[in-house]
Amino acid sequence: MGFVPSALDRSATTYVAGHRGLVGSAIWRHLDYSGFDQLVGRSSAELDLRDRAAVFAFFAQAKPAVVVLAAAKVGGIMANSTFPVDFLSENLRIQLNVMDAALEHGVERLLFLGSSCIYPKLAPQPIKEEYLLTGTLEPTNDAYAIAKIAGILQVQSVRKQYELPWISAMPTNLYGPGDNFSRQGSHVLPALIRRYDEARRDGASSVTNWGSGSPRREFLHVDDMAAACLHLLEHYDGPTQVNVGTGEDSTIKEIAEIVAAEVGYEGRVEWDTTKPDGTPRKLLDVTTLRESGWTPRIGLREGIASTVEWYRTHMDSLRT
Repeated sequence: MGFVPSALDRSATTYVAGHRGLVGSAIWRHLDYSGFDQLVGRSSAELDLRDRAAVFAFFAQAKPAVVVLAAAKVGGIMANSTFPVDFLSENLRIQLNVMDAALEHGVERLLFLGSSCIYPKLAPQPIKEEYLLTGTLEPTNDAYAIAKIAGILQVQSVRKQYELPWISAMPTNLYGPGDNFSRQGSHVLPALIRRYDEARRDGASSVTNWGSGSPRREFLHVDDMAAACLHLLEHYDGPTQVNVGTGEDSTIKEIAEIVAAEVGYEGRVEWDTTKPDGTPRKLLDVTTLRESGWTPRIGLREGIASTVEWYRTHMDSLRT
């Protein structure tokens, strides 16, 4: 192809799809901080990415030179298990519409964001990029995972057929400002923050968490993820998706203990082992990312403390 990654033009129109979500808002903040002065974003009320005609019309009008596809329908184990059709159909449509429109309008640089759930449930640890499609997926979120795998294949297909330097990044579990703290749709870390903080405020004598607490999870602060995205756009070009994480993991029980300490909850903790644990361990091999010259900067305890502070500051305006 002859493409060599380099510093992006800060004055070029850059479209962040999903710029109000957890990841998209962090990417927007980081790009703005980094000097990008032609950022474009549309809320879901302004542009329904499931509406193909609307997406093509937007691309014709905005003419972005760079696209970061961070828009997705996301949720925790309960949401994924209950609404698999929604997670498959909506994510496929979002991805197809945005990437097809970007292709038609000649967008050279596109970054597609997936999820570490694309890898087999029992993949060897840490998980290398090459383990994609080598085993059975975790059944509690396989519909979402299949949609994200389709996105990776679409990026690879565009590279092969049209020789455009599009890339994919697969983040580990993300958290931070802008997270979903709702009772039904939140992931494990924001769910723990809300549960423990409510228990502290209510004076509850005990808190009950799902599962055994034994699964190991890796967490990356979303501001680090945003920095990694810009780094990859400016330093990486290849057909293989790139894992983005810290390379370190903790048990859910250890995470819960950090959350309890940061919110000031001192009551009893119980574990409901009748609820699913999900994948026993999910740690990404981040060799590719590190060899490209990037490492995270925000430690887990520091990141959780700042997220608790953000949650308390924005509590009245959060989704319930």
